[in-house]
Amino acid sequence: MTSENPEPLSPMQRIWWIVAMIPSGTITSYGKVADMAGLPGRARYVSRALKLAPTELSLPWHRVVNAQGKIAFPADSAPFREQAQLLRSEGVMVNQGKIRWSEYEWHPDVATLVLGMPF
Repeated sequence: MTSENPEPLSPMQRIWWIVAMIPSGTITSYGKVADMAGLPGRARYVSRALKLAPTELSLPWHRVVNAQGKIAFPADSAPFREQAQLLRSEGVMVNQGKIRWSEYEWHPDVATLVLGMPF
């Protein structure tokens, strides 16, 4: 592989790249990650990609919620509690698993996306 012709990123790698860009204290949805990764309509694939992400990537998976602004895990589960705690540690208010989009939604500008993505 040469630097002039880098290998294209796989769909999963594109998802990981987008999720890694989400700033602390903000959230986005599985569907929006899919859209930004060039995979419209593939929100469930984003969930799968996050489950399969290598731990060494240290992705901020907790910043991705469902389209209603809610934590997607069952309310009585350990992953639900972990996600809520991680979001709260970043200053995001979580009320019974719900996050207010108007306060915490990530709005990347076009330049951030275009210049920050290698695809």
